[in-house]
Amino acid sequence: MVRSTCGSCKRVEAQIRPVVAGAGASLEVCDVDSQREWAMEYGDRVPVVVLDGEEFACWEVDNEELGHALLS
Repeated sequence: MVRSTCGSCKRVEAQIRPVVAGAGASLEVCDVDSQREWAMEYGDRVPVVVLDGEEFACWEVDNEELGHALLS
């Protein structure tokens, strides 16, 4: 979950993209402002990484933890 005007969102997306690809997973980037319910739920609390419908990380992502979670 990102916001188009969020510099941290762009940084985290670039950071995790190789981890996601290395795990054979796909990365779907969703702008929270594209749906009212997302905008209300996430507000300014972006970037948020969601795995299988559950929030995995907010603001910062540990690549090693993400890699393990994707392979589980």
